[in-house]
Formats: sequence, structure tokens, C-alpha cells
Amino acid sequence: MTKYTVLPVDPAVLKELRAGDDAGRPCVSYIATGDDVGSPLRCCLRSITLGERIALVSYAPVRRWAATRGADPGAYDEQGPVFIHADDCGGFTPGEHYPLARPGALRTVRRYDAQGHIAGGRLLEIPADAATAFDAAFDDAFNDPNVVLVHVRALEYGCFHFEVRRP
Repeated sequence: MTKYTVLPVDPAVLKELRAGDDAGRPCVSYIATGDDVGSPLRCCLRSITLGERIALVSYAPVRRWAATRGADPGAYDEQGPVFIHADDCGGFTPGEHYPLARPGALRTVRRYDAQGHIAGGRLLEIPADAATAFDAAFDDAFNDPNVVLVHVRALEYGCFHFEVRRP
């Protein structure tokens, strides 16, 4: 069982992104091809399969988080591309394993403070025992009392995978 709660993109936010993304562009859906297969979906936190109806949208997770708390991330307000299902998919069901945890994949575990400023981070190469490695990385992050949330991001593209908040 995972020690921390994983948060995908919130269903209310997904509804907004399916109308227009955080860069102000309309959502354009398409059918997944072989080039898309294996890429992470941020709505249900699983990989894309051939033939699914998906969309690539711009998402600003820190901006959206900060807006609900009156925080000002300043220059740390960033947006980037994420894949989502073009229609409601039922979302993510937490389980015994961390999602999108392919052994050998490189992730950054980025820490944020109460203003939404980056407060450190670390590189994680996912081992076979991904749950233990993620738990240790999150333990380390939340040992800093200034850290209020953590983002797991892909190293290669820097894109957001999922969020973890202080327990």
C-alpha cells in the first residue's frame, strides 16, 4: 500500500481543460496513434493505449493550486503540456502502487512552499520497488516543514505527472 495520497488533475479542472486549456486555447481531441501509446494520462494516471480519444492541453498546476490559497507563485507559475482523456474517464483510483512508476524511468520530485515557490527537489530513478523509493523521496521532502506539496514530473520533458500533499 502506498504511504502517500496521489492526486491527479482534479475532475472539476479536467472539465475546464476540456473546454479550454491554461494557455487559453480550445481543447482539440484526437484518436491516439502509435506515437502516443505509453504516454501518461493525467486524468486517470495510466498510460495511453492505441485508439483512445485524447487531448494534449496546457496545464498550470501551481497556478491553480495557488489560486485556491491566495498564494502568489510569481515566476514559479509555469504551465506545460499534459495528456488527458477527451471525455470523462472516471479518473484515478488509488491503489497499492504509485502510478506511472516504470522501473528505470527518471522523475524529479519537486517541492513547493506555501507561496508556490520551488523549495528544492531531487532526482529519482524508479527502481523495481517503486513504492519504497517514492515513500522515501516524499518522506525526505515533507521533513522540511516549509514544504506543503510535491510534484512528480518527468525528467525528460519536465511535465507534471501527479501531486502529493503533506499528510
